Amino acid sequence: MKFIFGPVASRRLGRSLGVDLVPYKTCSFDCLYCELGTTTNLTLERKMYSAHQEIIDELKDYLKKLALQPDYITLGGSGEPTLHSYLETIITEIKKLTSIPVAVLTNSSLLYRADVKEALLPADVILPSLDTVSPSLFTFLNRPHSSLDVKKILQGLIDFRKLFTGRIWLEILFCRGVNDSEEEVMRLREVIREINPDKIQLNTLDRPPAEDNVFPVSREELERIKKFFGEKAEIITGSLLEDARGCTADRKKRVYNLVKRRPCTFDALSLTLGIPKMALMDLIEVLKNEGKVSQRLYNNQVHYQGR
Repeated sequence: MKFIFGPVASRRLGRSLGVDLVPYKTCSFDCLYCELGTTTNLTLERKMYSAHQEIIDELKDYLKKLALQPDYITLGGSGEPTLHSYLETIITEIKKLTSIPVAVLTNSSLLYRADVKEALLPADVILPSLDTVSPSLFTFLNRPHSSLDVKKILQGLIDFRKLFTGRIWLEILFCRGVNDSEEEVMRLREVIREINPDKIQLNTLDRPPAEDNVFPVSREELERIKKFFGEKAEIITGSLLEDARGCTADRKKRVYNLVKRRPCTFDALSLTLGIPKMALMDLIEVLKNEGKVSQRLYNNQVHYQGR
């Protein structure tokens, strides 16, 4: 598959069928913590990165083969999906194909633009991220395109909430000693009250980041932070669904396609793809011997990643 991957087990969306709209690591941010590595195309240019009809045709064929329906079709994966200029068309065409809800993962960076807000309106769930409201931390942590202004992004989120009738699940990813201070959490709380998302999802690193000098916060710290945000807040790290299963027959291909897109631990691979551990062990050994998979130790866990 060129554009479609999964279904994979998502902490936020259950069984999620992913759709890549832009080439690997085409993004408006170059976040320190990104599990995909360093951004190779830092841009704000909206264009047709991939032919939208090819994406729809591939999805249509793939849906016919699925034995088990995913909970969501999720736009995102290898880059920032709002950079695709045919985003609205793609969402609309997907909704003609299936009743499966459409979710969009976004870093929120282009929500100040009227055309981006308009493009997202047909979706069912938007999952924007917001890691900080402080300009200096924004520059340090998210390493945005030089034209981006965090205040404009915040206003874009506030304005989008007024237009969008679906659900908004806002993610904050905390890095130890960077954006987890009480002062920064309080600033985030005030802005998020204005945004008024349906959920506030608290996360931290659990895969190898783009840079080795950023670290996760503890579960205890996330619990402490959660109290500041009230009943809408939930901790999503480490909460993969126990019953999530993959849906295609070629296990080796599914393992490779997943680790090529993001590093995964052995347990996460087994759970995400529904592959028994003994069988998975053999598959990983084959992929390692073929030079397609390498391993990396991070936070006392081995993560497998595609080459």
